[in-house]
Amino acid sequence: MLRNTIVFGILLLFSTAAFGQVKASLFLGEVTSLTADKMVLKTDKGDLEVTLSDKTEYKHVVPAEKISFANATPAAFSDISVGDKVIASVLPADGGKWQPARTVYLMTKADISQRQAKETAEWKTRGIAGRITAIDTQKQTYTVQMGGLMGTTSVALTPKEKATFLHYAPDSVRFDEAKPSSFGEAKVGDQLRAIGDRSADGATFAAEKVLLGSFQTVAGTVKTVDAEKNEVVIKDLATNKDITVSTANVTTFKRFPPEMAQRMAGFGAGGGVRPPGQGQAAPPNGGGQGGTRPGGFGGGRAGGIDDMLDRFPTISTADLKAGDMIAVASSKGATPDRIKAFKLLAGVEPFLRMAQMSSTGGAGRGQANLNISIPGLDGIGF
Repeated sequence: MLRNTIVFGILLLFSTAAFGQVKASLFLGEVTSLTADKMVLKTDKGDLEVTLSDKTEYKHVVPAEKISFANATPAAFSDISVGDKVIASVLPADGGKWQPARTVYLMTKADISQRQAKETAEWKTRGIAGRITAIDTQKQTYTVQMGGLMGTTSVALTPKEKATFLHYAPDSVRFDEAKPSSFGEAKVGDQLRAIGDRSADGATFAAEKVLLGSFQTVAGTVKTVDAEKNEVVIKDLATNKDITVSTANVTTFKRFPPEMAQRMAGFGAGGGVRPPGQGQAAPPNGGGQGGTRPGGFGGGRAGGIDDMLDRFPTISTADLKAGDMIAVASSKGATPDRIKAFKLLAGVEPFLRMAQMSSTGGAGRGQANLNISIPGLDGIGF
């Protein structure tokens, strides 16, 4: 489920705006408490108390990637509720203090939810998701491999002239924490999600928004489970070394039904059986393959992998036990023996067995060359 897809493009916390000769700071945050003379905002820098007065103006703005203050409409203090987001314009006072807010710009929870629903629909209907397999810097093009329920396909992605780029922050899969990026910051192996227009034959994609992420897939057999600490220790199938997996930040925690996993692995749906590019080609415009929710780098188009995962049983750390085989998506941290999982799938034994057979020709060795690709795992959920 999408958590927050609002990017306030023109706002930087503690940025300034001129009012005559004095500069006012803009404070962006979520209202956590509210009284007649003050409100407390939860900001990226911590809690912030903003005082109010009878001279404070209240205006309503529409949540968007770039907030338009020019289109603000009149509002009232009574319109504000806990959970709303506001931008408070505050002038400095003597002694390093702040005056009561000059203007409070309001974005209600209902407005934000409506904006989120609209963006979710756009990511599904006009989005693609996959992994970058090649970068052509001269043509400014990414080759993106997308996994679907019926195999894999590739598309050549070229950003439009005014395309925007974002990259997930380290150890984060929150869309609202993503940082501005550029075409050149992407690397082969990065995961990509984009909104734009796909050609009629499905071979090319003109991107308006590009979201990049540097993640890894790790799979192994559970050795110990500590539900209280939200940790499991697995034996990594690729290296045979122990890895401690933190499950505290998992956004998608699912278990494949056994029959479904066996059938999909046998069919070759992303189970590491086919080399990249040799899966069944996707129909033009995605043909319904793959889910494309922001943060769920799942495949081609809506109605596929992500939607399938939604119907699978949700589990928790306590549901895992020694001997289970799991696969996780995580950021690439500095300590390879300890990782933070953002997506965890259990019941993946058939996929891992097929991947092992594919990488060794059935010999059962050389596991370090495992090419693990499990439907729905190739990505992160907010």
